[in-house]
Amino acid sequence: MTDPLNHSYYAATAHERRPCSDVRGDARCDVAVIGGGFTGLSAALACAERGFSVILVEAGFVGFGASGRNGGQLIPGLRWTASELEEEFGRERTDALFDLCWRDNRVMARIAKHGIKCDLKAGHLEAAWTPRDFDAMRREADYLAARFGYKSEIVEKADMAAHIATPLYHGGIYDPQGGHFHPLNYAVGLALAAEKAGVDIRESHRAYQIEQATDSPRVITDWSEIDARYVIDATDSWIGQVEPDLGRYTVPIMNYNIATAPLPNADALLPSDAAVADSRFVLNYFRLSADKRLIFGGGERYSQTPPRDIAAFVRPFMAQVFPQIADAPIDYGWGGAVAVTMNRLPHIGRRGNVFFAHGFSGHGALVTTLAGELIAEAMAGTAERFDVLASLPSKPFPGGKWLRQPLATLGLLYYAMKDRLG
Repeated sequence: MTDPLNHSYYAATAHERRPCSDVRGDARCDVAVIGGGFTGLSAALACAERGFSVILVEAGFVGFGASGRNGGQLIPGLRWTASELEEEFGRERTDALFDLCWRDNRVMARIAKHGIKCDLKAGHLEAAWTPRDFDAMRREADYLAARFGYKSEIVEKADMAAHIATPLYHGGIYDPQGGHFHPLNYAVGLALAAEKAGVDIRESHRAYQIEQATDSPRVITDWSEIDARYVIDATDSWIGQVEPDLGRYTVPIMNYNIATAPLPNADALLPSDAAVADSRFVLNYFRLSADKRLIFGGGERYSQTPPRDIAAFVRPFMAQVFPQIADAPIDYGWGGAVAVTMNRLPHIGRRGNVFFAHGFSGHGALVTTLAGELIAEAMAGTAERFDVLASLPSKPFPGGKWLRQPLATLGLLYYAMKDRLG
């Protein structure tokens, strides 16, 4: 599968893995997984570790979608703050969500267990776009420390130079539990571990239907039919192509990244080598690669048509933050779709013997691995922790098949305009 949006730094520097088997015939297994991103790979690996026979089908290649194209930022938690969760869901549910989404870092555990080489670095900084944003960050940091004993560092505006060489931001919160990594190499590492555990990974196999007429669902692909005891739909932005009714719960937003040439002043730009994301609705997010490039994401498009020149589209956002490298050469520009739910919380659940997880809303580098492993736990008979995430509320976007995207776009444009107005 060719993909003009994947002229990425990650694709250019990905570790090699042996070609997948070219099996194309019908098959039977315990678990059929659709999607070779973080969710599908982690679920397949965790299921195989529990003794299930597993076949994973992927329309492109391992890490083809957002898992292999994202900004590489490892941000603990969900898109809602912990205090927002407690206000909405109460103390007990928030305790369970916090234990899973802030404390239980399955990504770090998998990297350590399998020795995955993915340029892992510690530290994440949330940068305040306005003084009001910084006040909210300070309150949240105080709340996390008092309520959960969760330690983060409040960074005053005068001290931001220790992390980032720009006067643009009004302070921030540094979280040592966060970090950043090479996402495609992490996906490759999960795939290698899964194959070693016995998972049959079939790339260039597009699934387009799940038949649920019996207790044993069937996955229909363009090369085979796979009968399974359980199916895991981990297709995220493409879930509507496999299960159209689930596609109503998300809309795709196109997001774009660039990678500069290696910079001689890279360490001066980000002295603490933390990943950074700012507090705007249409946020900027950036970090240094292992070879001292600035990887920068900025701007969104609500059309599926990419800009003619991705580097030219993203460069103004980079130049606003770092005018000192406004003219730096850009070696790579790429992008892809991010599936966003109405409330920005992931949509996770089960329908009979078919599990699904999607709609991570741009905050999924950590929670996708968690979701995959919790699905495996539920299949093995322990569903309590899976139910914590599956209980998060979700509603389909209004407007039906034809109006859902335009109506969602209007709402997103409203919040983007508020960014510009401050």
